[in-house]
Amino acid sequence: MQIITESGDSFYMLGFGVLMLLIKKTRRIGITLMILIVLSTILTGYIKCGMDRERPDFDYEGAPFPVKISRDTFALFCEGGFNASYPSGHAARTIIFAIVIGYALSERFPRGAYLLFLYPILVSLSRVYVLQHYPMDVIGGALLGVMLAGVLAKRTKLYKIFDKSKS
Repeated sequence: MQIITESGDSFYMLGFGVLMLLIKKTRRIGITLMILIVLSTILTGYIKCGMDRERPDFDYEGAPFPVKISRDTFALFCEGGFNASYPSGHAARTIIFAIVIGYALSERFPRGAYLLFLYPILVSLSRVYVLQHYPMDVIGGALLGVMLAGVLAKRTKLYKIFDKSKS
């Protein structure tokens, strides 16, 4: 479960974007993905700072919690919010990843593009399972990711970027 939950970290997502930058055909998609990942990480950090909702309380029967959890909340000039729960940055990043990569794969591998949406569902469920978020936190993060991907797609005419990268 730890591998699934940590795969939504900004470090791994940006690393995947860098790998995409190294391949000439996928550079534009990689840049788009990296911009969205950075924007979502910053935006979720500031929303967490403003909301400052506590993470789920867990008493694990006096034993140490079996999953090591890292924090990747980022917000400049923010006093609190580093341990806040709402919205889930992991859910936002993974839904962005699924939308961008799914859209890029949609013409060549339509079924694969739909299967890619299992990834954000698994990460979101794992975040609730390891007691890092409430269900509404991951729903809020997913909605934030969909909105960010939608706004950037409309503003940058993302469909044209993908049409050029497929040829």
